[in-house]
Amino acid sequence: MTQSTNQPGAADLSNRTPEEIFAHHGQALGAEDLDATMMDYADTAVLVTPDGVLRGNGIRDFFDGAFKALPKAKWGIKTIYVDNLLFLEWTADSTRASVSDGVDTFIFKDGLIQYQTVRCTIVPKT
Repeated sequence: MTQSTNQPGAADLSNRTPEEIFAHHGQALGAEDLDATMMDYADTAVLVTPDGVLRGNGIRDFFDGAFKALPKAKWGIKTIYVDNLLFLEWTADSTRASVSDGVDTFIFKDGLIQYQTVRCTIVPKT
């Protein structure tokens, strides 16, 4: 979701580079800050997962579930940027579960995430 224009820095969002957007996104994920995470998504953003296509509150619910599945995770990332596209390989490890095979693709426009794909296997710890 886009940040409302009455909040500080809102006008600056459209000028962010893909690297700046993802840096903020990573900070928001690490802090498990759902509102800050959603601030990086356009109102019309689409998130494609193996389970289907998510928009709006579906994206919010996806990240809420991820924060619960991987609380206080330690993240590992490898990024490749090409113009407005990011290819991301990632891992996560928390007390509750881990991921060793995370792969995302992001497409950015106007300082926001417009499209994202995500594929990972969350392995619960016993």
